[in-house]
Amino acid sequence: MASDIKEVPAIWLQGQACSGCSVSLLNAVSPNARNLLLDRLAADKHLNLRFHMTIMAGSGAPVLRAIEDTAEKARGEFVLVCEGAFPEDPFCTMGERDGKPVPITERAAELAEQAAAVIAVGACATFGGIPAAEPNPTGARPIGKVMEERGINTPLINIPGCPPHPDWFTGTLINIMLKGLPDASELDELRRPLAYFGKLIHENCPRRPYFDAGKFAKKPGDEGCLYLLGCKGPVTYADCPIRMWNTGVNWCVGAGAPCNGCVEPEFPDKLSPLYEKLTEERLERFKIACNK
Repeated sequence: MASDIKEVPAIWLQGQACSGCSVSLLNAVSPNARNLLLDRLAADKHLNLRFHMTIMAGSGAPVLRAIEDTAEKARGEFVLVCEGAFPEDPFCTMGERDGKPVPITERAAELAEQAAAVIAVGACATFGGIPAAEPNPTGARPIGKVMEERGINTPLINIPGCPPHPDWFTGTLINIMLKGLPDASELDELRRPLAYFGKLIHENCPRRPYFDAGKFAKKPGDEGCLYLLGCKGPVTYADCPIRMWNTGVNWCVGAGAPCNGCVEPEFPDKLSPLYEKLTEERLERFKIACNK
């Protein structure tokens, strides 16, 4: 690597997760995973992924030392990416220290305090997701909540979704490397980039004319708006109708399935049952929950 290229170290930490967010990113097309890991993402910057539980070849103490070395030598310069929710003790540990298991939440908090920025990826890392759903036996919570509990003020960016679209993460990361951290005007009140989460799905849905005309699907496969079948597009902010998935092939509503609101903070509890209409009562409960 040429000496005039600045490496930006990154640590990808996984808590209570299914690895679906990592899989989604590995399916990125432009830039793809190879571009992210081997190429320059900006004119004079290169991403150096120092740790990722799922895709790295190493294991054990040597890779844990890579985390600690990065945190020590690049304090205030590395990016911490969090996937998955973080439980209360004694659930989920990661390595040992002085012969004792280290809780994953403790690791996450330490790294968050030392990082230049934290990027939460996926519904679980951003808002708790499925691990934090009722009755939440492990006390799972998002990395932002962990930071709040411990008074950690490192800048946080949320990229929700179950899983998130790879463009949402790669676009955010490249924008940071090119322009620096986003300011408040570029994020919504939930710390989501407005470039991807600035408009309701309902605003750009190709089935919106059906809604306006009062033509609703009564069962899966019918023509019409999917609102009666549980579509959460009217309360969900994402650019899925425009960006679509699988390199623009399709998206949930395009495939005939209602939007399940997976980028929203009350997914899945307050948006369930997923295939039932959002009644006025449920909408009101959703609004109250989101305003708490």
